[in-house]
Amino acid sequence: ITEALRTALVTVEGSTNDFGDAQLSVDVIADTLIWEAVKDSPVVREGASEEDPIVRNVDEGGEGEFTVCWDPLDGSSIVDNNWAVGTIMGIWPKSTGLIGAKGSDQVTALVALYGPRTTVLVALDDGTYEFSYGCTPEGCQLPDGSFEPWICSRHAIQVSPEAQIFSPANLRATQDLPGYKKLVDYYMENRYTLRYSGGLVPDIYQAFTKGMGVFSNPTSKSSPAKLRLAFEAAPFGLLVEKAGGKTSDGVTGGSILDVQIDSVDQRTALCIGSANEVDRFNEFLELN
Repeated sequence: ITEALRTALVTVEGSTNDFGDAQLSVDVIADTLIWEAVKDSPVVREGASEEDPIVRNVDEGGEGEFTVCWDPLDGSSIVDNNWAVGTIMGIWPKSTGLIGAKGSDQVTALVALYGPRTTVLVALDDGTYEFSYGCTPEGCQLPDGSFEPWICSRHAIQVSPEAQIFSPANLRATQDLPGYKKLVDYYMENRYTLRYSGGLVPDIYQAFTKGMGVFSNPTSKSSPAKLRLAFEAAPFGLLVEKAGGKTSDGVTGGSILDVQIDSVDQRTALCIGSANEVDRFNEFLELN
């Protein structure tokens, strides 16, 4: 996918996915590459893509153990600007599958960020780690002088409870939700740093690189939920909570990982990042 973004023309394919989004050439390339990978893997049982939100059996050998759910290239609306975009992936065990499962059932999740460098966050047993790809054309140099395509660039990342960086999505909702307007005013009055690109992956990813931050995306009657629970919110939720951060489902104030997945295209509100800032979101929107 990194190479496709470097070389493919970003053109509209003339088709739309099931959510009505115009598909770009790189969307289609990324989705095809991931489908090829899951079909070639003997351990994958089922696959589901945001571009075609149907859980499909790919387990020809009958030994598959996992359901893989992915957004092949999140950030289609900004990729033509040559801004950072990413891939989001959640993996559930055979024992739960996807439908009826929760984000907390995931065995792992990963998010790839395609910017000047390609980096990938992976949820491991003891926390969230970052891996970097292709530091030089020869690869990334290890302490022994050898080069490998990937190196672990951040170990057991921790997201601080406090933050001074905010990424407020769905600002239209401030017209319907006085609590959200009050929260945004609080950020400004207390001189928080605004860092928001409109790309879900870079806007949440910065909490891992800066060690703090909060992304908020509440919903209202006139600004309904757009984020997909299975394709976006649940995988990111696992990564953030593994790093000591916190999430809110934007409705009850509970963890996004506790929300049951009842349909592949289920939408959700979301607040995610530094724990105290997520608590503040719940407080201002009166979700507690």
